[in-house]
Amino acid sequence: MEDINHNVSLSSGELANLWNQFMNDSLSICVLTHAINTVQDEDIKDILQFALSLAEHHIVKIKEFLKQENYPSPKGFTINQDINLNAPPLFSDTFMLVYMHIMTLHGMTGYAGAVGTSVRADQITYFIECNKEAMELYERTVHLMLKKGLYSRTPHINSPEEADFVHDKSYLTGWFGKKRPLNAMEISGLSFNMQKTAVKIVLEIGFAQVCKSKELQKYFNKGRDICKKHFETFRSFLIKDNLSSPNLWISEVTNSTVPPFSDKLMLFHIETLISAAIGFYSAGLSVSQRRDLALEYTGLVTEIGLYAEDGAQLLIKNGWLERPPMADDKDELSNSK
Repeated sequence: MEDINHNVSLSSGELANLWNQFMNDSLSICVLTHAINTVQDEDIKDILQFALSLAEHHIVKIKEFLKQENYPSPKGFTINQDINLNAPPLFSDTFMLVYMHIMTLHGMTGYAGAVGTSVRADQITYFIECNKEAMELYERTVHLMLKKGLYSRTPHINSPEEADFVHDKSYLTGWFGKKRPLNAMEISGLSFNMQKTAVKIVLEIGFAQVCKSKELQKYFNKGRDICKKHFETFRSFLIKDNLSSPNLWISEVTNSTVPPFSDKLMLFHIETLISAAIGFYSAGLSVSQRRDLALEYTGLVTEIGLYAEDGAQLLIKNGWLERPPMADDKDELSNSK
């Protein structure tokens, strides 16, 4: 049977994947370029340089895809406008490795989602390759963290003697009476969200320390306090079962007050992490079978959702919110005649 090639345009989902990756990778290029310029540890520098090469390659590919569609590339973030290479390090070498671990986790999640929302063969192939690259970066990052004793493993639990089933509805309770211990999925969700929250706390402390805008400083400090509260909420569940918690990295912020990044970049970075946190909190909620834990997740999602809205308002107020691909406004088009 003869093959028929269809000149199919990118779907809205495929456009969204490329647009989001461009924005995130252009931000990453700025962050990584400054970090490579200041980091002292050669092993960590190798990880950062590998990550930078991936991000730069992605930008080139995305521009090619969008050019083929006669679709303009986003402006995103640039080294000329959003980075100060003369600024001293804001974070320690140790934190930059921990930061890479969390950002790579976000990348793998995003690329997997991009594959699942792509139909065109070139888009599926491209994002599968991106995922493979992210997995290689993740493997290298975790290996180095283990070598340096920096990786926070999820708590160990003992093996049961045999497989078992739930026979009592009290398994789902959590408000009154004796609470059952956390199960492995609940422990994993708590630890995972704590690791990401710990990184966001450090970023917000650092960004508040160097940002030029007092309004942004107030916003970052508010986010720091929200994240600290969330971290302690998650930790309280683990402590009650005598389980260990991930590390906080607050001491890894330097005393520099010179901004290495633009206020626009720092605010956008926090906004993207909040959006990701909403998704990961929701994933933690979805596997929580104790009512008290599920209710806690629900409240925390609402709180960071409101915080994200405040950040979006600041982006709009300052003219920093780049408009993503949008459908045509048919009413406006018809009224313009």
